[in-house]
Amino acid sequence: MNRERLYETCLAQPEAVEEHPFGPDLTVFKVVQKVFVIATAHGDLTVNVKCDPEVAETLRGTYDSVRAMSVWPKHWNWVDISAGEVADTELEQWIEDSYDLVVDKLPQVHKLRLQGEVRSLLHPMMDEPAPPRESIR
Repeated sequence: MNRERLYETCLAQPEAVEEHPFGPDLTVFKVVQKVFVIATAHGDLTVNVKCDPEVAETLRGTYDSVRAMSVWPKHWNWVDISAGEVADTELEQWIEDSYDLVVDKLPQVHKLRLQGEVRSLLHPMMDEPAPPRESIR
């Protein structure tokens, strides 16, 4: 995967934005001010993605180019894309999963706005949002 395709994949997520809060060398992709991907902006292409802790461990054991991110090692993986070991489609899935994990932790008001655009917020047996809960009043 090249940098352009990586950025396109990140920005294709609903309400995703690109920022450079750590200077020009790192690109941060956020949804509702929460980070879901950190990527190098120059040189060798590497990316940090959020993962389910068990999935993160499995990926680290499967790929030499996937390691624990030093800052948040339980939930974040560092991936050396320039090594060419990870297929583009797999990396795209990891980016989408990272996005979904972040959205799942957002306040309800934001999740409701994004509902229907985020796979993990869909009813598991249907291709549509789960029905709203009945009021307890």
